[in-house]
Amino acid sequence: MPINIDYSLNSSFNDATLLHLYKCLLKPRFIEEKMLILLRQGKISKWFSGIGQEAISIGVTLALEKDEYILPMHRNLGVFTTRGIPLYRLFSQWQGKANGFTKGRDRSFHFGTQEYNIVGMISHLGPQLGVADGIALANKLKNNNKICAVFTGEGGTSEGDFHEALNVASVWSLPVLFCVENNGYGLSTPNSEQFNCNNIADKGIGYGMESHIIDGNNVLEVYSKVNELAKSVRKNPRPILIEFKTFRIRGHEEASGTKYVPEDVLEFWRAKDPITNFEAFLKNKGVLSAIIEQQYKEEITAEIHEHLQIAFNEEKIIPNLETELKDVFKPLDYQEIKPSSNKKNIRFVDAISDGLKLSMENHKDLVIMGQDVAEYGGVFKITDGFVAKFGKERIRNTPICESVIISAAYGLSVNGVKSIVEMQFADFVSSGFNPIVNLLAKSHYRWSEKADIVVRMPCGAGVGAGPFHSQTNEAWFTKTPGLKVIYPAFPEDAKGLLISAINDPNPVLFFEHKALYRSVYQDVSEDYFTTEIGKANLLKTGIHLTIISYGAAIHWVLEALENLSNIYADIIDLRTLQPLDIDTIFTSVRKTGKAIIVQEDSLFGGIASEISALIQEHCFEFLDAPVQRVASIDTPIPFQSDLEQQYLSKNKLRERIQSLHQY
Repeated sequence: MPINIDYSLNSSFNDATLLHLYKCLLKPRFIEEKMLILLRQGKISKWFSGIGQEAISIGVTLALEKDEYILPMHRNLGVFTTRGIPLYRLFSQWQGKANGFTKGRDRSFHFGTQEYNIVGMISHLGPQLGVADGIALANKLKNNNKICAVFTGEGGTSEGDFHEALNVASVWSLPVLFCVENNGYGLSTPNSEQFNCNNIADKGIGYGMESHIIDGNNVLEVYSKVNELAKSVRKNPRPILIEFKTFRIRGHEEASGTKYVPEDVLEFWRAKDPITNFEAFLKNKGVLSAIIEQQYKEEITAEIHEHLQIAFNEEKIIPNLETELKDVFKPLDYQEIKPSSNKKNIRFVDAISDGLKLSMENHKDLVIMGQDVAEYGGVFKITDGFVAKFGKERIRNTPICESVIISAAYGLSVNGVKSIVEMQFADFVSSGFNPIVNLLAKSHYRWSEKADIVVRMPCGAGVGAGPFHSQTNEAWFTKTPGLKVIYPAFPEDAKGLLISAINDPNPVLFFEHKALYRSVYQDVSEDYFTTEIGKANLLKTGIHLTIISYGAAIHWVLEALENLSNIYADIIDLRTLQPLDIDTIFTSVRKTGKAIIVQEDSLFGGIASEISALIQEHCFEFLDAPVQRVASIDTPIPFQSDLEQQYLSKNKLRERIQSLHQY
């Protein structure tokens, strides 16, 4: 085959380097060819081919230092082989066996490994770029002169997260290389139907970002140029957008085929194969002899065969229910720190602020991110004065981009830095829903990696804020395994639980009812203390019935019972919705025989429904009446005060308690 790639501009490498690049190229190609055979034999379930694109993975990986994070995609097998991962572990991963990286819980390249500083691909594509932002931010905060590189395809550049990630990286001058493999098609959709500019690199202009176009099939150009850029970014931290021009010779995945690609286009790119061209170049240069070529190919073939046998001989994973459930969360050794007697009467909002402040002092690298949280102090002034005390590096205003900031928080966690993300209003979390439920929640279960993040959620009605600023949307998240959900009602609980949430290495959504911020006071310890997550609080005891609630609705319950002097009830403040303290609930219901669950959220699909079902299943023989649910009406939350009062469950609570008592 004639040489179709110009290596002349990058021909200053010594022979040893050239041969190393060649051998690195061969290994993923040989593995892929073997995997395609195994796929046809039904010995692996799926394969996403990177044949023809190996030069990009090899060149980028070799340009990075081994302790610098790299975030590959499903066609970047060369990243994993060049980082030196034993092949039997890769083969075990693809067969869903224990020597892989996900205990059989995820497939192909959906895995990461701290041992090799790799964060595996995310199927939703976009959040991967935000994770790189977070890793790069941690590097910058540590001042360690490290960079990271993240891959995506041309299709991923159409996602909003691409815009958000590049924008944040540019605004914060983050040391990250955004590597876009432009291979012509997003599955079957050609570039002409995906974006309307000549080059993806042109998009860098809009972010004030340096960008480059590289021939992705020329391993010397990839390695030399990325190596040059990497050295520059280590000295002068900044993001760079790199577009690699290449092509996907095989289908998006093997079942897809390539019938949608014109044959002349396929022939052109087959002629630009990065391995056959480089091989010819090395032979013409006198660097690669037939003996060395044969030796390399035999060594790689033997290694693949040996490691495949190890993987094939490995026993299948035997399902273990206890292990599966245990691995949803990273284990936590809870350290109880009791409140001191040094107390002060403060508001709910002050307790939140105090918990944050003491945690910032206790965790010297803890970062708070959110819109207007710095000099402005947040819209509720909870972080007012924090910049003066902790500096702008740790109290970071963000652009309006909830999705990438949550992804960046995950990147911080991967790189060993705790963070808190403030949603300006809980309603706005919908813009960051994807990374919370698909990335944070699944992280420890998928590849034993913590997501050490607290997402603060100012929520709730009663302040005339209307449909976009009043939701109490905790039910969106209690359904998702891997998330902890906290919803305090009193200042002392708010402070102690917030501190515990920050100490917890798992992702926590911390709901703060806006109507409680400046209306509820309590004597609260001024010192650092913790409250255990997952433990309800029995506020009052009684014999007639059990009332279960949380957040602002607890105060409605207490108010209603003040005028019902003949009813003595157990009042349970859940405080934590996930994990749920079912023992306290069941103990009370078995004593009183009657239960009513009160929530501010609308009725259908709320936490009250789940608790009701649990009581029916586990306490049925103790019940003297049907379990009751009290919730707001099934409409969005209106703005006008009379409409809002009609919406809220508060107004029907007293009547429902009386009715249950009389049943």
